[in-house]
Amino acid sequence: MVRQAHQPIEGSSDASSGSATVAELQAELATLREEVVAVRALAQRAQDRGAVENLFNRYMYLHNAFQDEQIIPLWVSEGTPGIRARYTNAGEYTTWESVTRYHRDRPSPEGKLILHATTTPVIEVAADGETAKGVWLMAGTESGLTDPEVAKEFPDMYSPGEVLGKKVWAHWVWCKYTIDFRKQDGEWKFWKFRCYELARAPFEENWVSFGLKNQGAFDLDLMYFGDDGKPVFMPPADQPAPDKNHPYSPSTVQKLEPVPPVPHDTFTDTFH
Repeated sequence: MVRQAHQPIEGSSDASSGSATVAELQAELATLREEVVAVRALAQRAQDRGAVENLFNRYMYLHNAFQDEQIIPLWVSEGTPGIRARYTNAGEYTTWESVTRYHRDRPSPEGKLILHATTTPVIEVAADGETAKGVWLMAGTESGLTDPEVAKEFPDMYSPGEVLGKKVWAHWVWCKYTIDFRKQDGEWKFWKFRCYELARAPFEENWVSFGLKNQGAFDLDLMYFGDDGKPVFMPPADQPAPDKNHPYSPSTVQKLEPVPPVPHDTFTDTFH
């Protein structure tokens, strides 16, 4: 015997006794679709965060190995508005050419070591997925050999004695980084970059006593010590630095700078 269409199947219930209506099923489907969209957005943001962190880590590996030329493609493309880099109080670089000049022709002198290790990242990807912000701390060591005549110009930074007939500089160094990133053609790139030195100390001296001697160093435009330990200075900046930062001093109070980024929808220029 064929069961009539209007008769409920044994053990089931009709709409009046709790079965979902078409409208209820449609509402549930709409909710599920919204959840899928939200999960996809969350997964994309997590993927973007990982890509941003990898980008900066790749930068540091290349910089530690004196392979700065390979860092240039990690920047936004030439002509991108708003590009910016700042390394000292001497000024700010605001064109693609001047920003990438920092990475060009850096030497790899014998006996020189840079080992910068970044840590404590706070990274926030904008909800629109177009930009991201990050802050890092860096702890590292830097060392090299310098001709004794050249070393006379910077007596406080060198260790006693000589190695291979040269003066030795061997420093502990701590820095902070603030970086804005921009996605271009599906890839994350450096867009606005700032490094500021927090503290430094020669191997034989603590950072407290050295801090008094080092207050003027960040106002100089020293870029690195090149071949034979000779100082190489930054190219002229495009514009003055909007404010000044100085390394640790035993006579100053620490402050929250930079302020770590918070969740946000679109880009706002919070790092200066």
